[in-house]
Amino acid sequence: MIDRFRTWVLGLPRRGKQAILLSFDFIALSCALWASFCLRYDAWYLPNSLDQWIVIILAPVVTIPVFIRMGLYRAIVRYLPERAMWTILRAMVIATVTWVVLVFLSQLAGRLVVPRSVPLIYLGLGTFIIAGSRFAAKWTFLPQFDRTLATQTAAIIYGAGDAGIQLAHSLRSTHMVVAFVDDNPALHRRELAGVKVYSPGALGELIEEHGVKDVILSIPSLTAQRRKEIVASVSKHGVKIRALPSIVDLVTGKYLVSQIKEIDIIELLGRSSVPPDAELIKHMIVGRSIMVTGAGGSIGSELCRKIASWSPRCLVLFEANEFALYQIEQELSELQDLVIIPVLGSVIDRERVNKVLAQHDIKVVFHAAAHKHVPLVEANALEGIKNNVFGTAAVAEAAYAHGVENFVLISTDKAVRPTNVMGATKRWAELIVGSIAMRAKGEETGQRFCAVRFGNVLGSNGSVVPLFKQQIAAGGPVTLTDAAMTRYFMSIQEAAELIVQAGALSKGGDVFLLDMGEPMLISELAENMIRLAGLSVRNEANPHGDIEIVVTGKRPGEKLYEELFYDSSDAEITKHAKIMRAPSRARSVSIADLLADLQLIIERHDEQAARQLLFEAVEKSG
Repeated sequence: MIDRFRTWVLGLPRRGKQAILLSFDFIALSCALWASFCLRYDAWYLPNSLDQWIVIILAPVVTIPVFIRMGLYRAIVRYLPERAMWTILRAMVIATVTWVVLVFLSQLAGRLVVPRSVPLIYLGLGTFIIAGSRFAAKWTFLPQFDRTLATQTAAIIYGAGDAGIQLAHSLRSTHMVVAFVDDNPALHRRELAGVKVYSPGALGELIEEHGVKDVILSIPSLTAQRRKEIVASVSKHGVKIRALPSIVDLVTGKYLVSQIKEIDIIELLGRSSVPPDAELIKHMIVGRSIMVTGAGGSIGSELCRKIASWSPRCLVLFEANEFALYQIEQELSELQDLVIIPVLGSVIDRERVNKVLAQHDIKVVFHAAAHKHVPLVEANALEGIKNNVFGTAAVAEAAYAHGVENFVLISTDKAVRPTNVMGATKRWAELIVGSIAMRAKGEETGQRFCAVRFGNVLGSNGSVVPLFKQQIAAGGPVTLTDAAMTRYFMSIQEAAELIVQAGALSKGGDVFLLDMGEPMLISELAENMIRLAGLSVRNEANPHGDIEIVVTGKRPGEKLYEELFYDSSDAEITKHAKIMRAPSRARSVSIADLLADLQLIIERHDEQAARQLLFEAVEKSG
């Protein structure tokens, strides 16, 4: 019988539960005032006139509106925090004072004497009964009966539109939605699906009041910049932030409204994506034989995914790492009507590169193979030079010899005024490609060689994001080399799309610069990632936080900030909003002679001399 009653109560809609609470409070508060008179007179107090009945009924009539105003009927008892005791006490004090004033200012005061101790007794009894009833209901209906409901998480939905309402219904089995938050003032204080709508300014108070663990963004059409602002605001409160999929994912059926997803750190960049230019893609990829070197790496594999979706004639995956090659080949082999050719080989093996280009009649090469980890290349300079400099020379010269029509070098912002070996080798790679481009122009072969320069991609192998995720998962600390360090960031998917389109814009000898937006403080990135994990930063202002951020000091060759330009005034606008062109800079050195000199130094294993020549040539190149 009791279990049936519990089931019936828990199955009621929110308004039904609120009606039960209102009815109980009205009766309980009336009884509390009657009991106060009984205790004061030390005898049974029986009202025998209309005036006496009005005085008793007036107490709940005054108190319940105060309760409503202070939100005591918004919080479901299953999620009533212990701090609500103080809210109940404040509400009872306000209601009792109001009742006393009304009684003693009314005409009733002349015909009915209310002892001064009665309001004090009523305050104590009323507070005890109301608070006790709430916590008794919480303890009765939550732990002992319904274990499924006990695991529900208090959540706030940010966005009170149709998607938010649908999401609220979808989440009933796993979450208790305690509030909507919306930017639209016209919706504030309204109730939708039985849940009240608040302004964003009330978010912090709502999270604390209801013990909220999840805030879910339910505005599929949200711009990237506004999403960044909302996530930054919400993350300060130490809750888990998740989101409804984008409107594109919903329309295409990739996700359902009920399938909320984690907020990715990429979404904090505030970058609005630009759809790929179909003409550029068609010109560069469709029906052509493509080879990607470094096909198993972060950028290389994403390039392969994008290219595979744009109908090439065939796609050659050139990779030195056997396992990485196996992984990307297995992933792409699931696609139908696509010829995938996995090739295991090193870019410094000229014979191997020449054979592959000739055998498969390659028309487009994306050269992504490189050693990119700054500290590792700094510690293994000769190997970095072999792979990044001589590997680029081998592939570019082979491409020229075999009539490759488009050659795209994947470069980096570290090639601008480099302070480390990795950056210097990539600048050499740019010079090598530029030199071959000039040769192609001079001989009028129609071949186009270019480089695409950009900053860091989030989530790539060796980047800070996977490292920070690992450190956060381990409980910290998160390590930074310098609190003032900044870097440019973009998503790896966006970078791959822009690289392909930049290649299509090439006239030969170009260095393209991808629009990276504004640089981000690495310390800010770390803080955002900690907050997105639902944790707090431990520092002097918050000594009891979850994750500490530790500054370890700059590593050899590391710069505080990176640059995309030698001179930003040189940048030329292209037909694509996020791709710029840096004009060719004058070169006072012969790259062929430099390569010959560098080869002799490498054969002697003279690392110091190799470093010296590397940086001297970069300085002379402008």
